[in-house]
Amino acid sequence: ADPMSDAGGSIAHMGTVASLADLARLCVDLGAEDAGNLSQDEVSLIPKRPSPLGSDALRRLRQTIVRGGDPLGDAYCRIVTPADRRPLGQTYTPSPIIAAMTSWASAQGSPDRIVDPGAGSGRYLLAAAKKFPKASVTAAEVDPIAALMLRANVAVNKLQNRVTVRLGDYRALDLPEADGPTLFIGNPPYVRHHQIETGWKQWLLDTAKARGFKASALAGLHVHFFLATAELAKPGDFGAFITGSEWLDVNYGSLVRQLLLDGLGGESIHVLDPTAAPFADAQTTGAITCFKVGAVPTSMKLRRVDKVSDLGNLSKGRKVSRQRLAESSRWSVLTRITPKLPQGYVELGELCRVHRGAVTGANAIWVQRRGVVELPDSVLFPSVTKAHELFSAGAYLVTPDGLRVVIDLPTDLDVLSGDDRKKVDRFISLAKGKKVNEGYVAAARRAWWSVGLREPAPLLATYMARRPPTFVRNDVGARHINIAHGLYPREELDLTVLDRLGEYLRGAVTLNEGRTYAGGLTKFEPKEMERIAVPNVELLTAGAS
Repeated sequence: ADPMSDAGGSIAHMGTVASLADLARLCVDLGAEDAGNLSQDEVSLIPKRPSPLGSDALRRLRQTIVRGGDPLGDAYCRIVTPADRRPLGQTYTPSPIIAAMTSWASAQGSPDRIVDPGAGSGRYLLAAAKKFPKASVTAAEVDPIAALMLRANVAVNKLQNRVTVRLGDYRALDLPEADGPTLFIGNPPYVRHHQIETGWKQWLLDTAKARGFKASALAGLHVHFFLATAELAKPGDFGAFITGSEWLDVNYGSLVRQLLLDGLGGESIHVLDPTAAPFADAQTTGAITCFKVGAVPTSMKLRRVDKVSDLGNLSKGRKVSRQRLAESSRWSVLTRITPKLPQGYVELGELCRVHRGAVTGANAIWVQRRGVVELPDSVLFPSVTKAHELFSAGAYLVTPDGLRVVIDLPTDLDVLSGDDRKKVDRFISLAKGKKVNEGYVAAARRAWWSVGLREPAPLLATYMARRPPTFVRNDVGARHINIAHGLYPREELDLTVLDRLGEYLRGAVTLNEGRTYAGGLTKFEPKEMERIAVPNVELLTAGAS
């Protein structure tokens, strides 16, 4: 049995621990108070009632913990739903991944100190402490109940003389000088920017700027933790973190990419397919990042891993040059080894350019039902504005009925005259009254009132869902906004070839070819979609005849 689980049912009685109060009481019964002075926040969680388990059950529980299990963390995950854990970014890592990361660390040498930036119940901390028996350990954790679980696990393993638990934010951690190298290891919490305080967002911007880097306030908490690590670490330190993989590609992840090339010393990145379950309760593409602080890598090893059993000691991967990494804004594509294409097949990008639709910046203004606003037909464009419009269309979009219109005004309003100009002026005044012109997207446009829709794409595709994308022939010349991609042939393709191409793509493309985010959504960026293997024009023509 996986030691991180209930050890083959030997502690099935943990089901009697049914509340956080029960769990807090149990942590004290296991010796949490022996692992450092409890904070007031931790003490306030402990009920006065007796332990929920008897002495024999406690004895077996201690045995499971000593063998490497985490019954306290398992109980916490049963009591608190994934949705309720999301605000603190609490995800628990399976033991095989922890073993691979600590094995990599052991190949780098023996650290003098271990730091776990978001320790939770202590899975990484305990594994690393046992791997490096002479190292001191510092654990940062913001959740009092998690800190109690951590202290209990530390006490049961008799590590209290080596472990310091800091109840507080990792970004505020102060580390004294260590005689030797420090190992930073763990699973930084996954929290989206909406739930990060304004003060910490400003800390990210200011701290990055002081290092000569540009940061984004849209960055998730794991980006903050990479930067905090760069601030705490010194040359010779090393580390391994597992996070969601979005930072490999999104704009706000550029700070992590810069840090790995300049300061953190990126060594390797291992992208785990969501079917490998890198996180116990989140269907997310994970990324294990290994780094050696102060190194200036001439290359980094990148690879994709379908199964946890394939991780090994994290020494594998395809070397990608520093220059190519520095030039690329999307690193996940670099983790994929281009497969040998079957005879007669090409990448979709050889046949079509793939473009995401326009971003309006304010759909409530620019996307309307026909007849709701009084504007000339020349500025109203039937458009695909929701993914379900393509999913429900089947192979062909044959009618604009049901589609909303996007208001796309010309950049030069002087081309309008008479009543048309008056109607448009009234609409612009209305939009300005709602401060649409001050929005980030509108302010960046050549003319804030002009959305700039692309020409109709012969094929339209969904690109983000919990199901494979669909590909629909656009028989009505509908436009599309940024909920869809448009496929634009590089050379003119007749309708039968387009039909055959759409039919092939609908049947051949799977979720495995995209990137999966928290919540199970799978996304295909335009360049990723262009790498899909498809029959060439000759095969499509022959197949359609």
